[in-house]
Amino acid sequence: MNGPLDFNAQALAEEAAALQKKLGAGLATLREVDDVDFGATMRQEVWRDGKTVLYRFVGEKAPTAKVPLLISYALVNRPYMVDLQNDKSIVRNLLAHGEDVYIIDWGYPDRSDRFLTLEDYIDRFIGGAIDHLRDHHGLDAVNLLGICQGGAFALCYAALHPDKVRNLITMVTPVDFHTDDNMLSNWVRELDVDLFVDTLGNVPADTMNLCYLTLKPWRLFVQKYVGLVDILDDKRAVEDFLRMEKWIFDSPDQAGEAFRQFVRQFYQGNGFVNGGIVIGEREVHLGLVEMPVLNIFAEQDHLVPPSASRPLRGLIGSQDYSELSFRGGHIGIYVSSRAQKEVPGAIHEWLHARNA
Repeated sequence: MNGPLDFNAQALAEEAAALQKKLGAGLATLREVDDVDFGATMRQEVWRDGKTVLYRFVGEKAPTAKVPLLISYALVNRPYMVDLQNDKSIVRNLLAHGEDVYIIDWGYPDRSDRFLTLEDYIDRFIGGAIDHLRDHHGLDAVNLLGICQGGAFALCYAALHPDKVRNLITMVTPVDFHTDDNMLSNWVRELDVDLFVDTLGNVPADTMNLCYLTLKPWRLFVQKYVGLVDILDDKRAVEDFLRMEKWIFDSPDQAGEAFRQFVRQFYQGNGFVNGGIVIGEREVHLGLVEMPVLNIFAEQDHLVPPSASRPLRGLIGSQDYSELSFRGGHIGIYVSSRAQKEVPGAIHEWLHARNA
């Protein structure tokens, strides 16, 4: 007999039996699961400065692109979300299109890196990698792809050194940090960043991860682990889940001084919009970004909502500006099956149209 909540004893019994079967299968599956890692594509170290390493990805065929593409990722996670596994790799698909792809690995900052600044990350590390590529390839300028915070860094570098960037691509990159729908920004604007950094030194990775997880507590603390039960009898799906979990929690600490400067100038000062971003002794003016720009954002991004990325159009000096709106979220733009079909091809076609 059905009650006011429409419970059905037989349906509940069947669901309990199915759950028991899944859990039983899960015990066998977990015994068979292999060690998981991320970073599917072969890569070669080509340049290093301290803990920061520049890698060149090696595809199955030689690149046909005339200009290399350098990826600058955020500091808060390891950069291999763009190359998570064979069937979820933006890098692998870019290589298949003939691009010559490099990536900066920032490494794991320790106490000796406490006083690294934004100038170190932007001028010294990105600049050093770009100068290496320019020298190695005999070019005046290279293509630059900046992702999330790495996109903000790429915008700063392109504004300070426009002669060294041929084409600029920003992906899920915050530009206006004071939009109403940016929950993370609303939190950070009230942070006493001086007290925070002076107390902690480097910012612990666990603190950063907890902050990001609490933006979607039900989804990230409960729902995804409940959903794990549904795939316990699928070895490959479990390995995919564990690989993503490993990437999420394999996060570096943040160099304290660079964190302080980024929070002050970007999150609190909204410097791209209001001005006042200073790298070293030079102020960043986005009007000096006059090279072609492709701005890619995700429509369901809870970390960098589209409203935070779209203002780039009105701030740069380039007359060649394009947008790509992706139907997905901040992580889905790298790993979803739709992303594999849409994003690398769009990047390649955009670069190819500019003879790059």
